[in-house]
Amino acid sequence: MSPQNLPQNNSNDEEKPQVKRKLGELPTPEVEAMFPKEEYSLQKLALGSQVEPDVVIPRNTKDVLSLSNEIQSSQDGDDDEIETADMDSSTELSAYEKKRLKNISENAEFFASLHLLETAARLREMIAKRPSHGTKRKKPKKAEDEIVCRRSMRLLKVDPSGVPLPDPSPQPESVVDQYTRLPPGPLEMIPENQNGKNEMFKGIMQMWMKISQPRNKSTKKLSSMKRYQANLTGMVISEDTICKVTKSRICSMAIHPSETRTLVAAGDKIGQVGLWDLTQQPREDGIFTFILHSQVVSCLNFSPANPAHLLSLSHDGTLRCGDFTRATFEEVYRNEEKDFSYFDFLADDASTLIVGHWNAGVALVDRRTPGTSYEQFFQSNMSLIRTLQVHPLNRHYFVAAGARNVHIYDLRHLKSKETKPLISITEHMKSLASAYFSPFTGNRVVTTCADDNLRVFDTSCMSSKIPLLTRVRHNNNTGRWLSRFRAIWDPKQEDCFIVGSMARPRSIDVFHESGELVHSFIDEECLASVCSINVMHPTQNILAGGNSSGRIHVFKGKKKSCQ
Repeated sequence: MSPQNLPQNNSNDEEKPQVKRKLGELPTPEVEAMFPKEEYSLQKLALGSQVEPDVVIPRNTKDVLSLSNEIQSSQDGDDDEIETADMDSSTELSAYEKKRLKNISENAEFFASLHLLETAARLREMIAKRPSHGTKRKKPKKAEDEIVCRRSMRLLKVDPSGVPLPDPSPQPESVVDQYTRLPPGPLEMIPENQNGKNEMFKGIMQMWMKISQPRNKSTKKLSSMKRYQANLTGMVISEDTICKVTKSRICSMAIHPSETRTLVAAGDKIGQVGLWDLTQQPREDGIFTFILHSQVVSCLNFSPANPAHLLSLSHDGTLRCGDFTRATFEEVYRNEEKDFSYFDFLADDASTLIVGHWNAGVALVDRRTPGTSYEQFFQSNMSLIRTLQVHPLNRHYFVAAGARNVHIYDLRHLKSKETKPLISITEHMKSLASAYFSPFTGNRVVTTCADDNLRVFDTSCMSSKIPLLTRVRHNNNTGRWLSRFRAIWDPKQEDCFIVGSMARPRSIDVFHESGELVHSFIDEECLASVCSINVMHPTQNILAGGNSSGRIHVFKGKKKSCQ
């Protein structure tokens, strides 16, 4: 389309609505609808070559005032210039440009008619003279005769007369740390709960000396399963065989090998060791407690060579031996820099011991040296050691239960820095509680794990890999308030082990190595708590279970009513 035809195409612009926009800005969709496409494209070319001042409608009051002032001061001159420009450039400007200039002049006249300057001046005067609506808050006056609330004179630490009371808090010298180790050296065998009954205790001591005479070892024979089950079924509990022996939670137990009297020992969480002679009546006369340690007593054992010796190990780094013949608790081994976890006898005469530490260390202790015991310390490659046990036949082997793995070590290859195990068992998914060899041959190892499984491994051949024989599903979730379960072998039966139970009614379970449940000790009237720690008599049908309140439950072969 030629430029000469623009006036004809724009002759009807007066009938179309006026659209105000900036010069140089592309038309909006509304403008495209008002003009033909040919005219729109030509205007776009014309606008791209021209640059003129824009006229924009102000958006705030300040811009309106300044714009109005400029328009009012130059209104007359601008009109003349616009008319002259229209006359001079009538042949050059298109009708569209003329219409745009006309819109500019009409907008200027409109803003001038609004009298924005006068309105802005009046608004400024009104804002300056407006009073403040804020009110100052008056502070309340304190009443002199105000009622005072009563306060506890005990909290104010004054007596009724107003005199300050002395500070009841103990002095630093009198503060006793519950984890402070007892002084080194022997302790007298004086019960804490038998004040004024020393003569009776001396008589019982003489009786314990008689029943603790060493005897020849009898050959262990494996009973048939049918006979073994019958013996377990005949073991019952009564009110006379239940008693509170220790003050706190029981963490370890041992039973005297005597076949004439039943003597049970228990170690608790706060370092106490309790002895219970079940033949004494009333029951309280047969209970004797001793403070031997300051922390958990994690392991108790009667000496296999001399049953008059009771050895106790604690987390406080002490190992003591209670000698009934001399009525003293001697200190066998002490290391204040390390915490002990478990121990076992290396020699049949109990002259040497192996002691496990929480930092995965292993100490070999010889009791035959005069004065203090001789110690050899080795470091394993485990993160910690919870339990350890020597092989019943090949005594140079021992099994150790760590955090999540079980290792079997050879004493002949121990090193001072880091000892590698002979066999590693890494099938446990969670924390371990114990691992023990079977009592006769050591051909089996039973483990207790927090993944709710009891596992039995075949250790008849000490190779790099030992097979898993049985996995028994068992609820081992004892929580933080109960002692952890430890599955132990029955010393009279090579292929059966004993473990506590979380099931209701409460029970103590006996399993075969194949995973079959052999027997459950249940008595809803007499056994109403979880017995986490259990021990079986080596020759008699006697089972003792300890709970987390310091109470011992004993099942015996002779039937007694619970009434």
